[in-house]
Amino acid sequence: MGRVDVRIAVIARPGMWIVGQAEELRRRGHEVTVVLTPAPALAPTGLAEALRARRFEVREAPLPPRLRPTPATLRGLRRLRRLIRELRADAVYYHPYAAAVAARLGTLGLPVRRVHRVTAEAPHLDSGRARRLERLLWRLDDVTICCTAHVSEHYRRLGCPAERRPVAYAGTNLARFRPAWAPRDRYAGSPARAEARAKARAEIGVDEHCFLAVMVGFVYPPRRSRYRGRDIKGYDVLLEAWRTFHAGAPRSHLVLVGGGVGEAGETHRQGLMARFGITDDPGVGVTWVDSTPDVRPYYRAADLNVSPCRNAGGSAAVLEASAMALPSIVSDAGGLPESLDEEAGWVVPCGDPAALAGALEAAYREFAGDRLAARGDHARRRAIRLFDDRVAAMRVVDIIERTVIGVAQR
Repeated sequence: MGRVDVRIAVIARPGMWIVGQAEELRRRGHEVTVVLTPAPALAPTGLAEALRARRFEVREAPLPPRLRPTPATLRGLRRLRRLIRELRADAVYYHPYAAAVAARLGTLGLPVRRVHRVTAEAPHLDSGRARRLERLLWRLDDVTICCTAHVSEHYRRLGCPAERRPVAYAGTNLARFRPAWAPRDRYAGSPARAEARAKARAEIGVDEHCFLAVMVGFVYPPRRSRYRGRDIKGYDVLLEAWRTFHAGAPRSHLVLVGGGVGEAGETHRQGLMARFGITDDPGVGVTWVDSTPDVRPYYRAADLNVSPCRNAGGSAAVLEASAMALPSIVSDAGGLPESLDEEAGWVVPCGDPAALAGALEAAYREFAGDRLAARGDHARRRAIRLFDDRVAAMRVVDIIERTVIGVAQR
């Protein structure tokens, strides 16, 4: 059989991950149009411009900001259907969940192949109502590409057979997220590393000699229907654990990087700051800064990354930290444990401040004994081996081709 090139509509919320996958699809001879759904608060900007600069066709999805059973949603789905027909798409590839629901319903009855990509943010797997809906809707997908084995297992429980839920790990940009102090893959103990670390700490205003942990992530408003009103990222767990740990290790500091998502998220963030005394007591050893377009200075300055989420398909922050030669502590929720091995950090029970404080103490002992940076070296080598975004894009496109072109050739 000869090669069959196809027209693919990528329906997605703004996210720079689209660029690499779109370029890989085009490199293999396929025609790609990116249809962007309405952006949520704090979504990355400049994606449409980046795609157009690379000569991709970019369209706006004719959908309301939130999908609800309303006349506006029905009109949006009809318009999306007309757009897919206008593009003469052979396949639609979609992420995240709202885009997946819209793409499936908007293409019902059309002769297109459907590819669903489930990445780190997978809230539909944690909601009883959404899971019940997904038990039906996944059957409209020709394939569901899962970012971790944890996500794939969720779809197994929904009845999806193994051949229709392959795992392709998400990647990170190893050229962008890399240590600043050396071109090699081993960094522990290097004078250049110490110099870069000191410079980064001066930029963010942290003592050069203290033990520094960092957590990067938006602050989402808690929902009563999930985790009894506690936030999904686990900021409250970390701050409670830090209070215990810092009392025994006063030469330590925690930097939290991330603003609230919307007014409710920011209100929650301010409430946490007041609850744990961050606003008026520098003795707690915590600094909380708003979201920033470049988190690399914080990774460069840090000795440890912490991601105590209550649920996650995976974690972009852990992959970024690993790529920058930083070890991590993660919770055992979702697919987070798949981002580490025992040499790259620690896995602790979800929602357990005492266990998290214990892991912080273990990391601090290694820091004091000049052993912690070696874990970061290992994390970097592991990221190079498993989480290169270029390799990740090729794996995803391999699955798309097997699904779409394989069907077309039969």
